Amino acid sequence: MRFFSKHIKVRKRDIPAGLWTKCKSCSAMVTQSALESNIMSCPECNYLYPLPAWKRLRTLFGEGEFFEIDSRMHPNDPLKFVDSMPYPLRQQSAEKRAGIPEAVVTGIGSLGGFAVACAAMDFTYMGGSMGSVVGEKITRLIELAIEKRIPLIIISASGGARMQEGALSLMQLVKTSAALARFNRKRLLYISVLTNPTTGGTTASFASLGDITIAEPGALICFAGPRVIKQTIQQDLPEGFQKSEFLLAHGMVDLIVGRKELKAKLIEILTLLETPKFTNETIRGVVAQNGGVNFGPGPLEA
Repeated sequence: MRFFSKHIKVRKRDIPAGLWTKCKSCSAMVTQSALESNIMSCPECNYLYPLPAWKRLRTLFGEGEFFEIDSRMHPNDPLKFVDSMPYPLRQQSAEKRAGIPEAVVTGIGSLGGFAVACAAMDFTYMGGSMGSVVGEKITRLIELAIEKRIPLIIISASGGARMQEGALSLMQLVKTSAALARFNRKRLLYISVLTNPTTGGTTASFASLGDITIAEPGALICFAGPRVIKQTIQQDLPEGFQKSEFLLAHGMVDLIVGRKELKAKLIEILTLLETPKFTNETIRGVVAQNGGVNFGPGPLEA
């Protein structure tokens, strides 16, 4: 055997990069295709990975059922901020990686036949950080929902306020919260969906102001991370105290719903609360006014 081992070379088969993923939770080896077909959740332990905004929207809306608005809004560089690279270059890198010009997609659509205004944040774009454009797009969506008198759904996935915009990003907490206060005075329905992770200024503003708050299983939901809190108060903290299950047990969220069940649960809520049905008249002119685009042929083209 030693002779053969010296003279025979075994050629290893190359495995294409990105074909397999080791689960961060259970360490199981899972194919990328299996992960994607399971809506970016581990088929072995159901651990949830960040889900890009458009993929999340496609789990809720079919072709022609969602119309994006404010799709051309891009952030500026008001502070001329430079960390390891200038802010404009970081924006370009984030846009290339995420495939969208900012960390949120907003629009209106038909969810189970009900008219809704919906926003989905994307953690792929600079950690879903909330800058001036994110705050502006969400505020415009809220104002549109007020104008059309339709429910609002915001799906949060964020690391908090964007440091490259300094105080301007912190102002978005106030702006979005004030818009939601106006929305609330109209006695309209706001459903907040908290995904893994939802932290920082996003948690401290619109993400925590829902009439009904839904969380993903095992999602990290907090203002500051557990390590920061422990260092601040110098005390040991309960296990999983910032996870969605802990928050549900202590009344901070209303429901925990998995990704596969979210659409059905939202439709159930909209049905129980007798939400207005989706019609062409609900959104006629909105697409043209806001530069909206849709998934494909839809009601507006009828």
